[in-house]
Amino acid sequence: MKFLSVFSTSLLALCRLTAAAEELQLAKRASLQQVSSFGSNPSGAKMFIYVPNNVAAQPAIVVAIHHCQGTGTSYYQSTPYARLADQYGFIVIYPESPYSGTCWDVSSTATLTHDGGANSNSIANMVTYTLGKYSADASRVYVTGSSSGAMMTNVMAATYPEIFAAGSVYNGVPAGCFYTGTVNGWNSTCSQGNSHATPEQWAATVHKMYPGYAGAYPRLQIYHGGSDTTLYPNNYNETIKQWAGVDGYNYQAPTQTLGGTPIQQCTKYVFGDRLQGIYCPSIGHTVPVQGEEDLKWFGIIVSKTSFNVAASQR
Repeated sequence: MKFLSVFSTSLLALCRLTAAAEELQLAKRASLQQVSSFGSNPSGAKMFIYVPNNVAAQPAIVVAIHHCQGTGTSYYQSTPYARLADQYGFIVIYPESPYSGTCWDVSSTATLTHDGGANSNSIANMVTYTLGKYSADASRVYVTGSSSGAMMTNVMAATYPEIFAAGSVYNGVPAGCFYTGTVNGWNSTCSQGNSHATPEQWAATVHKMYPGYAGAYPRLQIYHGGSDTTLYPNNYNETIKQWAGVDGYNYQAPTQTLGGTPIQQCTKYVFGDRLQGIYCPSIGHTVPVQGEEDLKWFGIIVSKTSFNVAASQR
């Protein structure tokens, strides 16, 4: 009985120490900040930024773009990027849509054009501001998003390929698929998976967004749920076709097929070192954010499956 009493007392003390350590860690954590002036902001988007207290010298930047009905603050709270930034020293930008319903404009001519003066332009200017303000590494800028944010991730990769080294896309549609010619429009043909094109046609859509650009496009990892009834599953196929067309891969012949990766419900298809697809048949809208997997893909977490994202290899 005496042994049990001593053990219980020791366990209680350990729990208190652990709780105190966690409270101290939270107290030391940086806070999300809004930046009201970051340069030209033609669409009126809001910018929120998380700079960890232990920010690295020449840090990487991750742009994390929220879904419809989301905000910069809610995406900060619901995704693991800020916690991972504390661990790895990178900066996170959380843009916020200015529109009712907070979907992103992925449908107007302006947003689908490099320096066109719309949402994509505003987000690019957030990156430019952060690069200058924090002496960040321009060769290590990445973009990710869910749903409407995933659509915008594809748009950013197409309209500002010179800015981003890599991206991860959670249940989106191909860049340009949602075109309506109106700001923040809704394209039911695309959302329901009824927009079909060849890889060459989808690649031409990308190239049209930045005429004359001859450099590399970002490496992309495409996630999609096979039970998605918001942005139907065929959007996965069409997105893979688009970036396979850009990078010269055969979308019908992945070089590797890895079941149960990165989570049990999913299969990873590797098309080359610039394109991977992760398809999850039983998951709806959307696949849960895989923060550490994103960082491995970006190259912030270095592992055997990470890719060198040095500017010389982009």
